[in-house]
Amino acid sequence: MLTLVIIIIILALLFDFLNGMNDAANSIATVVSTGVLSPKIAVLWAAFFNVVAAFGFGVHVATTIGKGIVDVAIVDNYLILSALIGAIVWTDLCTRFGLPISVSHALIGGLAGAGVTKAGVGVLIMSGIYRVSLFIVLSPLLGMIMAYLLMVLVLWIVRRTSPNRVDKVFRVGQLISSAAYSLGHGTNDAQKTMGIIALVLFAGGYLGSTFYVPFWAVLLAHLAIGLGTYMGGWKVVRTMGMKLTHLRPMGGFCAETASAGMLLGTAIAGIPVSTTHTIAGAIIGVGATRRLSAVRWGIAGKIIAAWILTIPASAAAASLTYYLVDAIHRIVGLP
Repeated sequence: MLTLVIIIIILALLFDFLNGMNDAANSIATVVSTGVLSPKIAVLWAAFFNVVAAFGFGVHVATTIGKGIVDVAIVDNYLILSALIGAIVWTDLCTRFGLPISVSHALIGGLAGAGVTKAGVGVLIMSGIYRVSLFIVLSPLLGMIMAYLLMVLVLWIVRRTSPNRVDKVFRVGQLISSAAYSLGHGTNDAQKTMGIIALVLFAGGYLGSTFYVPFWAVLLAHLAIGLGTYMGGWKVVRTMGMKLTHLRPMGGFCAETASAGMLLGTAIAGIPVSTTHTIAGAIIGVGATRRLSAVRWGIAGKIIAAWILTIPASAAAASLTYYLVDAIHRIVGLP
């Protein structure tokens, strides 16, 4: 059984690595597309702050993932294994096609799909599902509104300043805002993996009678997501940073600042939101300050379609995986 626990932890870290690869676009798209940093320097910058986020923002989101989606009483290693495989399959597929998705929602869909397959709809914790579902809508909407308002305010402040001067100031500003965004990204997204690792340890009796997140799990999760960000999913970067709308340093600063505020606030509140949804909404909000046609709505539509499909697709993959794992488990007679 310990071997299976180790395998699941390795898979959880692989999922975290893929999370970083897909979400590298979120962390660096704006700072690369505005020309403030080269892609290689940008991923190092983002990866560093992904790891720094391990020290100081708590584990509230991890706790929500660990015991706020499905009833922990029915959770076992096979369910967690199935949830992870379902989430990994969908995340890898979307990364290969250059689609920025919510990796958080892929994991939540995986947990829900495997849980329902094992024990029925009654095992879902509807309060947790409701909060997650609500922020599928709210995170891009609030990101868009906050970025739009911030962009309007900044445009008013610099209205008498020369464009060259504005660019110079916000090229520096973007270093700060991209660092803040990467902190928010690492804080929110690495916690999903921590929650899974803690959940498998708790289900196996390795944490005792009280659910908590060990610090070594915190550190490993942040290192894995940082490495994934460093490797980068470059097709997704191009979709987010270059195809969705054209950005200048001022626009990049506003999009990142609005997103960072959202991500850090929701992480402290323990709400697992999508970093992808948040930054995409913010980029659209910035583009809309010029004119609505500045946003490439065809690309935006494909991103939204991927968002909508993420939970049901990962749930279906996890459900199928659970059937297969359970069948093998029964045939082989594993404990």
